[in-house]
Amino acid sequence: MTYVLSKAIDADEIFRRYYRPLCLYALHYLRVPENAEDVVQDCLTDFLERGDSLNSIGQVKGYLYMMVRNRCLDILRRDNRIDYGHAPEEFEERHDDEDYEEASFIEARMWTAIDSLPERCREVFLMSKRDGLKYEEIAEELGISVNTVRNQVSKALKALKDGCHRIYMFFFG
Repeated sequence: MTYVLSKAIDADEIFRRYYRPLCLYALHYLRVPENAEDVVQDCLTDFLERGDSLNSIGQVKGYLYMMVRNRCLDILRRDNRIDYGHAPEEFEERHDDEDYEEASFIEARMWTAIDSLPERCREVFLMSKRDGLKYEEIAEELGISVNTVRNQVSKALKALKDGCHRIYMFFFG
């Protein structure tokens, strides 16, 4: 489905839609979150200041990803972090852009779903899954029972599963 770029899709909409996925995409190249965020902010600012007129959302997305990729590669070249002993084709195989684009959108949706969890539930879930703490360690650190930790993690997983199902149904249902 192609949407015509209109006044309804303004700077706020472009930022809201693409900032997080573009940051995750840039992170695959730069490996430093602050650098990835700087690149994305610069690219979005340049794009919006130029007032590029593209015909569809798909063109905006592709154009922004190309801008971010090129800016990341410029930084890597400038900092001599690209091994010029390899052919460009070999480098491209290691950084399959389509896979990274899709992965960045999926990861951004996942983090958006995690961000929408209730505060305590999100905190317990992240301590368990991101930080790798055991339920007993989380319970001790937060001053709650192990059963409460178990219930909060279960609640988070159910909410994330339901969110994934809604996303799946939106695209394929």
